[in-house]
Amino acid sequence: MSNIEKQLQQKSLNFQYSKTRILNTVFHVVNVTIMIIISIVTLYPFWNTIVVSFNQATDTLKGGIYFWPRIWTLQNYNAVFFTGTVFNAFLISVSRTVLSVITNLLLTTMVAYALSRKEYIFRKPITTILIASMYVNAGIIPIYFLIKSLGLINNFLVYVIPTMFYAFNFIVIRTYIHTIPESFMESARMDGAGEFRILFKIIFPLCKPVMATIALFVAVGAWNMWFDTFLYASSKQYLSTLQYELMKMLGASMAQSRSAADIGASGMARDAAASMVTPVAIRAAITVVAAVPILVVYPFLQKHFVQGLNVGGVKE
Repeated sequence: MSNIEKQLQQKSLNFQYSKTRILNTVFHVVNVTIMIIISIVTLYPFWNTIVVSFNQATDTLKGGIYFWPRIWTLQNYNAVFFTGTVFNAFLISVSRTVLSVITNLLLTTMVAYALSRKEYIFRKPITTILIASMYVNAGIIPIYFLIKSLGLINNFLVYVIPTMFYAFNFIVIRTYIHTIPESFMESARMDGAGEFRILFKIIFPLCKPVMATIALFVAVGAWNMWFDTFLYASSKQYLSTLQYELMKMLGASMAQSRSAADIGASGMARDAAASMVTPVAIRAAITVVAAVPILVVYPFLQKHFVQGLNVGGVKE
């Protein structure tokens, strides 16, 4: 090959390299730009909610509150914590969430392990019944009479017992248990371990990722639940949950706003309107108060949450 041909070949390679580098640079720039736009679009509603919660309520009604509060105030949060019932409701919500997570994980994992054993002859009919419960629901009225017959009306256990088992969580945990090599259990049995020892010494430690996932599901559901308080414990203030109290505050704020509008635009009405908390502002403050505990817990479970969702990735 002559020198001229080598030079032409080298120029061609340099051109291809430069073209590839330019295309890679353009791709990364476009990719990063799109990701930034998606992140802004995703995060902005949360940020705007925080901004509105710290802005004066009546000023928020004028609009134009986007990235920063125009008139800083803690009045919205004072309205949330003003009644004094929020702190007790917070403790009730935390207690029910913790107990629901513990009991649900314990019972669901035990059932999932039992029904994952091939030697258990009743595993298929019981599994079918459990899965059918996901699609067939008796309705609110029969469930209410069941809760009443169990003596759980105005009882703290009404927050724990009905949440001790979910069929969906059972399916997820059982599927994960199927990915654990059977040789682990067989080795433990050869060493004289019983089923309970296998469950607590092998299954529970190996199921930490999926259990973290289920724990997050159960915790979010229990923390955000208020309808069961409305149905079964609304007559007992000491059993009221945080979400139920915040829902009542939002309803009272909306009623107050309608009353102020009915009074008219007199001087006294304007003064009252200037000092009241509007539904938009109270909704923003309530959202922040209700979301902060979950946002604090989630980073500690994120790694296990991602792993738990990848059930069935490796099989023996």
